[in-house]
Amino acid sequence: MTLVARLLEQAARTPAEVALVAGDGAELTYGDLRRRVLAVRHGLLAAGMEPGDGVLFSVRPSPESLVLALGVVAAGGVVVFADPGAGPEMFTARLGLARPRWSAAESVLYAGSRLRPVRAYARRRGLLLPNLADLRIPGDERPMRHVFTGRRLPGVPRGALSFASLAAGDAPEEPFTGDPDAPAAVIFTSGTTANPRAVVHTQGSLAAALDLFRERLPLGPGDVVHTDQLMLGLPTLISGARWSMPPLFCPPADFARLLAERGATHTFCVPVHLAEVLDAAPRLPGHLRYVLLGAAPAPAGVLRRAVAAAPSAKVLSVYAMTEILPVALASAEDKLAHTASGAGGDLLGEPLVDAVVAGDGELLLSGPNLCRGYLGEPPLDRLPTGDLARIDDGRLVLTGRKKDMLIRGKFNLYPGLYEPAVAALPGVVEAAYVGLPDPETGDEEVVLAVVGATAGLDRRLRDVIDHDALPDRIVAVPGLPRSGRGRKLDRERLGELVRRGER
Repeated sequence: MTLVARLLEQAARTPAEVALVAGDGAELTYGDLRRRVLAVRHGLLAAGMEPGDGVLFSVRPSPESLVLALGVVAAGGVVVFADPGAGPEMFTARLGLARPRWSAAESVLYAGSRLRPVRAYARRRGLLLPNLADLRIPGDERPMRHVFTGRRLPGVPRGALSFASLAAGDAPEEPFTGDPDAPAAVIFTSGTTANPRAVVHTQGSLAAALDLFRERLPLGPGDVVHTDQLMLGLPTLISGARWSMPPLFCPPADFARLLAERGATHTFCVPVHLAEVLDAAPRLPGHLRYVLLGAAPAPAGVLRRAVAAAPSAKVLSVYAMTEILPVALASAEDKLAHTASGAGGDLLGEPLVDAVVAGDGELLLSGPNLCRGYLGEPPLDRLPTGDLARIDDGRLVLTGRKKDMLIRGKFNLYPGLYEPAVAALPGVVEAAYVGLPDPETGDEEVVLAVVGATAGLDRRLRDVIDHDALPDRIVAVPGLPRSGRGRKLDRERLGELVRRGER
């Protein structure tokens, strides 16, 4: 059974229960969620949506965006996440690869991308918005169809469908199953303007991912999951639990307050975000049973703070990739014990999928939750992750990234093998290796950037890392540069910061 079919089936069983609490506190029942998804599906089909039609999706997380995305997939369409704020050249390249037939965006984005005063204001703020209303696919003369959310504003294309009208329409009661092999989502992750890259997930691969989450994360009626993450929100709804959405741009103190006010039993945070939440609220509510961390490595300091802040909760770190998720889960206690053991690397936990380590140390993954492949490329049977790993007693241990390897003479230094141990030292908040290549020899000066206390650190490092991995220099920095929604470490920017600090 497909993802959408499962959600609709659950909604039919508990129509009066609250399914979703919006950022502003508005509630949506399972019955209303089901009715709106089916109404949007019916309206899109009536408007001419065909199986496989791509829908460029530019609607921020909200109940409206959830209903619209589910309605698109239920109608046989494919949700395309291409980020119109990525810059004109990158956006155009992504558009040329995905070739969507529809665009779905907030009315304010249509207005902002078309009206000159608004475009000029956005440009002054560093945001170059494409003109969504006049999008054209190279070589395709057909006009693009449009759907907008919110009230109609100047700049919304003539003839655009209103989400509110679609969701308020009637839909015939009829059996719905969907096609597990049909593509459901296209997610751009990397690449260049010359070679953009996008992951293609099917309804089946997404449903398998949700099943894995539900197997390892007990969820059911009465539970409240506080997150803006779709891949945790969907298993919440399929389980009959309640999804609590924080407001957009939610300050850490408000995030903590809503955990308490809404009776959250589960939550998900990027490690850096959780650290900010704990700065605002050192103690988390006692009714919280699970704290999930993901999208970036969880430093030992954050894990310790999370365990102390929520002693009655299980703190779990999730390892996942856009191409295949989840891959593994590990408890905070197990991760901290592994770091303290001196075994090296970052414990990821027992794999939930088929995991093999290649001869060069690269982690290869496969399973029912693996994406179909990359858009425009052959299907994937096994994913080369680019991560280096080993398997200890059936558990995955991350030792670094192939591209992050530093070269020091004949020694190849993998930062991920040593950074957890450094970050676990008293007084250290975060730590990251960066290499400064010598243009003449190609050899690299190994610099350890540290957030926190550095006094005497050079001596203490000898007790926790290999001699060959000792840095040439230790540099104190106020914070590690991060990028993206996952706020992952940006080693290139870190290298630039370290170089500038030398001047």
